[in-house]
Amino acid sequence: MDEVRATSRWVASRASHVSIDSSALAKVIDKTQGSIPKVEWDFEGIHYFDNGPLTVQYLFVLDALNFCFWPDKDLNYDHLALGLRDALWNDGSALDADRLQKYTGSQLRDLLKWPRPLPLEEERVRLLHEVGNVLEKRFEGKAANLVEACGKSAMTLVSLIAQNFPGFRDHSLYKGRQIFLYKRAQIFAADLWGAFKGQGYGHFHDVSSITIFADYIVPAALRQLGVLMYSAKLSDAIDTQKEILSGSEEEVELRACTIHAVELMREQMKLQFGKQVLSIDIDLWLWSWGVRTPSLPHHRTLSIYY
Repeated sequence: MDEVRATSRWVASRASHVSIDSSALAKVIDKTQGSIPKVEWDFEGIHYFDNGPLTVQYLFVLDALNFCFWPDKDLNYDHLALGLRDALWNDGSALDADRLQKYTGSQLRDLLKWPRPLPLEEERVRLLHEVGNVLEKRFEGKAANLVEACGKSAMTLVSLIAQNFPGFRDHSLYKGRQIFLYKRAQIFAADLWGAFKGQGYGHFHDVSSITIFADYIVPAALRQLGVLMYSAKLSDAIDTQKEILSGSEEEVELRACTIHAVELMREQMKLQFGKQVLSIDIDLWLWSWGVRTPSLPHHRTLSIYY
């Protein structure tokens, strides 16, 4: 995650399409008075949880598929979480490694009870197969073994995921430099921490190292708050729902500046109020605020990473 912070800061210092308004950021910080509204991880009861290794398996599959809902106006994260939860309730072996390797697109739709092809369905199936294959070959089929191998370190867990699962390697090239973002790998660690309330499989001694999860909603929320400012061209593209290409300068700047803005927020809150605030908590706050904001315009990028 140090690379995520460093490369995001590097992008923010060179960005031409996205900028951070320091005065707006200061106003947001002042309003918080050093405390971020607490949002519970499972606030709507949509996830599977049995306090054991099957929950870890569920969360890893969930985060392997947790990307790109917007092309289908009716589909959202809740459908994915609930669909996988109900599948496990009906059949505890539904997410076993050997079965993950065999699912077809139509079978995945049946699993999620979704009536039509999913956005990027072939990629979702490919990632299911990858997760099942790597878990079987290297971790005895269990995501819990992957977690146990990290030694209670979120940074080590993210590194292990990136090393072993290519579909989680959330990298981009920007002006000749490799940029690290790692949204889905980090959110798996955060989901474990939230689901298990910082205990057992969710205990990490370095949970504060996790950055924000750069997606569609958080940049949109920061823009609404005035923290992120966009060029006229980028604003028009977002407001008119034009696709922004994955890996383009605009897209990398949107995500990297989101991460850097929140890092600045954390640093200033510590200086101003003497409190260490977790990026996880800021992310949950901004994301939940964003999804409750009617017609919040967000950028549209076809990507497997968020």
